Amino acid sequence: MLSMLSFSPRQLAAQCLNFGLVLSTAFMLWKGLGIAANSPSPIVVVLSGSMEPAFARGDLLFLWNRGLDTQIGEVVVYNVKGKDIPIVHRVVRRFGGGATPLRLLTKGDNNAADDTELYARGQDFLDREEDVIGSVVGFVPFVGYVTILLSENPWLKKVMIGLMGVMIALQRE
Repeated sequence: MLSMLSFSPRQLAAQCLNFGLVLSTAFMLWKGLGIAANSPSPIVVVLSGSMEPAFARGDLLFLWNRGLDTQIGEVVVYNVKGKDIPIVHRVVRRFGGGATPLRLLTKGDNNAADDTELYARGQDFLDREEDVIGSVVGFVPFVGYVTILLSENPWLKKVMIGLMGVMIALQRE
């Protein structure tokens, strides 16, 4: 069995540089997508069944935040002040626009009531510019389940990191 000790200093440096290159490439792709989409989070995973049948738990959504004139029926992703988890719901009413700030009321397709209970205390509507991360422009079904599994099972993260470490250690060029 090969170990890190059997590597020459040159091979070890190459492995470390390879790993750094993979991480920096992923980071640059994420930031590039964020700049192109004008969104701090251009890709999100659906975490609940509130948007079924349109989107199921585990679907990977692609966001675009360049058009700020959001229409009724459009699916948006928004952040609630004081909470970290983005919410994916459909716009059911809009107020203002043009000279006045656009305000939106949202609702999950599978929910009985609108989202006013989910908004921050004292907030009756979403401010389009401040609260909305982006509008959904595409999705890939169930691909996000990996993210859900890793967040719900912390031990699985450790196993995955360990396997990646073993694969890096055993890789020869």
